[in-house]
Amino acid sequence: AATLTGKASRADALITMVENLLSITRIQGGDIPLKKQEELLEEVAGDALITINRRFPNSHVELVQSDDILYLPVEPMLIKQVMVNLVENAIRHSGDPTHIQLKLYRQDNWAVTEVRDRGKGLSPEVLRAVEQGHQLPRDLSGDSTRGMGIGLSVCQSIIKAHGGEIKAESTPGEGTTIRFWLETEEVDTEETEDEQ
Repeated sequence: AATLTGKASRADALITMVENLLSITRIQGGDIPLKKQEELLEEVAGDALITINRRFPNSHVELVQSDDILYLPVEPMLIKQVMVNLVENAIRHSGDPTHIQLKLYRQDNWAVTEVRDRGKGLSPEVLRAVEQGHQLPRDLSGDSTRGMGIGLSVCQSIIKAHGGEIKAESTPGEGTTIRFWLETEEVDTEETEDEQ
């Protein structure tokens, strides 16, 4: 049974890598438009957590939601992939896979998604890579950076293609927060009331 579990884990890792490479090629090529549809962000997050729980059954990710209804035009599979990549990085590299939070809330006309851990924190080089979408320099080593470059580059490409922004904060020994913003549809309530 352990052998089968190991093979399944390696297969999942390979699938993730292929998904990442396909996404990066498609998005960075810029010649294929996004297939946006109106989605509830919490449903996309729910799908992401199902994937995470299957891949990492011993981790614990808490979904925290505000009372805001976050309805926005996105390509759901790509936004799900960003969430999965960020949470997977926290599980694999933070040093604490049991205190991870996926938080959704509104900030003005933006839907904000945060992935927060209480792990060992990221180096300044990794923080810059998150925000600039660069792969990590080859001379960086250690558990806090290994294997994160492609995933971070994919996340940055996808969020930028949606017209959003991604930022990171990290304090050594206290954890890391990576958040991204996606614009919600503006609803003109005054105009709606006038029509009635």
